Amino acid sequence: MAQNWVVGLTGGIGSGKSLVTDCFSALGIDVIDADVIARQVVEPGSDGLARIASRFGDPVLHPDGTLNRQALREIVFHNPDQKQWLDALLHPLIRESMNSAIRASTSAYAVLAVPLLIENNLTAMADRVLVIDCPEDLQLKRAMQRDGSSEQTIRNIMQAQASRATRLAHADDIIDNSGTREATRHHVANLHTRYLSMASSAN
Repeated sequence: MAQNWVVGLTGGIGSGKSLVTDCFSALGIDVIDADVIARQVVEPGSDGLARIASRFGDPVLHPDGTLNRQALREIVFHNPDQKQWLDALLHPLIRESMNSAIRASTSAYAVLAVPLLIENNLTAMADRVLVIDCPEDLQLKRAMQRDGSSEQTIRNIMQAQASRATRLAHADDIIDNSGTREATRHHVANLHTRYLSMASSAN
């Protein structure tokens, strides 16, 4: 029988969420990634893409029929009403897909990785909230190295996300990801043991 015990994993940009989700995957745990689902709900042939194309027309499509994210971002960035429409379309589709993936999960528990778990009020989807944490200057450095973005761009993204203090206030568990990869793997392994016990008790 599929289980529904869920760890909601979140953290700011550059905090190292991917390293942690990779560790859980390596331990045999199903990871449901909101970023992956957000791309799936606007793939060619999806209802999401059809409705976006119907509203915004050809400018938001590449010649191959895929979504031109940059063109769409430019439109909604300058028009709050359009952004509100887009959010109202996509957020329920993403949430529905996440719920389906949770129901389909066959591992002892599932990890729901959502960068904006707290900002979008999705903590109720999880039994535990796990925050991946590191100092903000390290977030900035990592994100700039990874994305090749300017310092100001990364700072703007950080500003738009929940503050570090807010994330930590919502946390049931915290992984300090400012040390070595091995230290993080060790921390995940310890949490995994606890989560197996908790999920077993819940079921």
